[in-house]
Amino acid sequence: MGPGMPLIRQIWLLLLASLLLTFAGSITVSIHAARESLQTQLTFKNNDTALALALMLSQQQGDLGRMTLLMTAQFDTGFYQEIRFTDSQDRVLFLRKSHQPPLHAPAWFVRLAAIKSEPGIAQVNNGWQRLGATQVISHNAYVVDDLWAGAQKAALALAAVTSCALALALVVVNRIRRPLEQVVQQAQALLNGEFLAVPAPRIPELARLTQAMNTMVNRLRLTFAAQAAQVESLRRQAHCDGLTGLSNRKHFFNQLNAFLQREDGSLEGGLILLRVIDLVQINHEIGHESADRLISTISQALKTYLERVRGCHLGRLNGADFALYLPVRGLALETGTAIIQALQALLPAFGSRITVAVGAVEVRRGQSVSEAMGAADAALARAESRGPFSVELDAAVVYSPALRGQEAWRQSIASALITGRTRLMGFPVINANREILHIECPLRLRLDPEGPYEAAALWLPLAIRSRLTPLVDERAISLALSAIAEDHIPRCVNVCTASLTDPNFSPRLRSLLERFPRESARLFIEVPESAAIENFERLMELARQLRACGACLGLEHAGEQLSQIEHLFETGFHYVKLDACVVRGVATDSERRDFVRGVVIMLHGLSSQVFAEGVTDEADVDMLWQVGVDGITGPWASGERPDWVLGADIPLGTEDAVLAKGMKG
Repeated sequence: MGPGMPLIRQIWLLLLASLLLTFAGSITVSIHAARESLQTQLTFKNNDTALALALMLSQQQGDLGRMTLLMTAQFDTGFYQEIRFTDSQDRVLFLRKSHQPPLHAPAWFVRLAAIKSEPGIAQVNNGWQRLGATQVISHNAYVVDDLWAGAQKAALALAAVTSCALALALVVVNRIRRPLEQVVQQAQALLNGEFLAVPAPRIPELARLTQAMNTMVNRLRLTFAAQAAQVESLRRQAHCDGLTGLSNRKHFFNQLNAFLQREDGSLEGGLILLRVIDLVQINHEIGHESADRLISTISQALKTYLERVRGCHLGRLNGADFALYLPVRGLALETGTAIIQALQALLPAFGSRITVAVGAVEVRRGQSVSEAMGAADAALARAESRGPFSVELDAAVVYSPALRGQEAWRQSIASALITGRTRLMGFPVINANREILHIECPLRLRLDPEGPYEAAALWLPLAIRSRLTPLVDERAISLALSAIAEDHIPRCVNVCTASLTDPNFSPRLRSLLERFPRESARLFIEVPESAAIENFERLMELARQLRACGACLGLEHAGEQLSQIEHLFETGFHYVKLDACVVRGVATDSERRDFVRGVVIMLHGLSSQVFAEGVTDEADVDMLWQVGVDGITGPWASGERPDWVLGADIPLGTEDAVLAKGMKG
């Protein structure tokens, strides 16, 4: 039993060895006892026969003829190998021998259980005169056959007993194995950063072990809850306005910048600025406390949009200004008007002089924050000049490819997937030693046969609406497996939240990964933070399927809602990528730095690595290494890599052909 052999297998080997040893020992002892008994009986038979024959011969008064007839009659019974009579001078006067009858026992058994027929000898006298001696030797074939038959019966009986013992052992071992496997799975889950409690088994020793493990898990949960609460407190200090709980100015700008630059973000959106007119004078007139209630009332009215529109973000830029980002186009003016109407009904309770103005602008991916804010501020200035409760939309017209029509977009996306007009981008995630941990691989589609490869920000919203995201994600994963087969560098593919809602997605993904186990071991699948909150059960199912295939699960765009993931300690994320809006500015903002450090400590306690997204500044990079981040990605990381991975397209062609080529290599 080697040190690497499982305990249950060792128990089985021990049981089988014990049963086999007992079986062999019992058979050996049984045969040996039977052999000794038969050997003794055969010796007694020879002696008794020789003595009886000698008595009969002694009564013949030395008549050799009659003595010969008696000995011949005795021999003809057929059970004797030899009957011999010698006179007083040891001369043989009578000798009869017969051949050994055929044996039914196998030759090996005859050799192992050899029975020797010891001769029986008795003296023949005529009164006081010694006439000679008779010697009788019986055949041992019948004794050997009886011994063989007895051995077979004993073996069958012992085999039946052994089978019953094995059945009983199977029941007992299974009772041990199930709780033991639970304990092993619990320990493995702890190793993977999952904290699972299991019911205590009936076996006292394992029950104590399970109770100890469960106690440790509960303590870790309490520790995690305390850390999560502390991290949430640090997040509020670093990111939130103290009065309203909304994002503060710096954090909102970081969020807006991340949305405008993100590969998988919205192509277009809306930005709304709201200003409380002459807040300083209002503060003097109604008092500081009433002014705070006013600001809180406005923030509560605006927060309703956070619940209505997924991906919507809200911030308080200063005392009088609020900003609202909408991740969809065409709603900026409508939303601004709705906000004005709602506040017209709420604000008169604080005084007739309290008014607001709204400036709205449509924004597009790739714009800078200063450009977007400048346009929104200009619209706000025009609204203020028009008077109380006015709304102005920036006059700039933003081209929207969505004007193409939903059906045309669906056909273009489906055609790109079917014909293989797909490519992966390559953005490295590196550690402090500048080594590649894995390569982020967002998918790009060539929607028109002669057009460019477009980022997901252009076509992903339409793919979600057309329910094509499972096919999109499967194609991206297949391309990543092809790339891994080519160069053996780990790849990461992000999966859309909408794909998790498809009940067939996880099984299909597992079927794909099982075909290529070596490549799957270098594949990372990541989902956005919102998926862990909105589709936790689906996410857990995906994690189970990936774990069975050796692939790893990661969380991207994280940091804003980590504390809201109720069962984060059960997911077993291999890594968590902190969003760019969370990590940007850590070098100069101590509160933001403390928050990132707290997140790193908490996630490391869950056995998860922590990466930082969208890093651009050298000072931020140095500080991120100091607070314990395991890897970074973004423009700075891509700038450190060779030309082949500077975000240029990686043409992979048809993934099946490339994957087959890689497998041959």
